[in-house]
Amino acid sequence: MTWHWVYLDAAGAPAAGATPGQFPTQGDAESFIGQAWPELLAASVESVTLYEGDRAVYGPMSLQPPAH
Repeated sequence: MTWHWVYLDAAGAPAAGATPGQFPTQGDAESFIGQAWPELLAASVESVTLYEGDRAVYGPMSLQPPAH
C-alpha cells in the first residue's frame, strides 16, 4: 500500500497546480511534508490530508504556522 497527501486550498477543495507524490511508508510521507510545507503553502496549498491507499489516516492538517 502506498501513502500520499491530498492537497487542499483555502476552501477545502483540491488545490490546483500541486502534484502529490507517492511514498512507501507513512514516515516518508511525513518527512516530505515536514520539508515541503513552505513551498506548498506558497503554491496556495492551505491544508493536507494523509491517505494510505484509499483510507484517510488524518487531516485535514493546516500548513499555516501557529500565530505568535
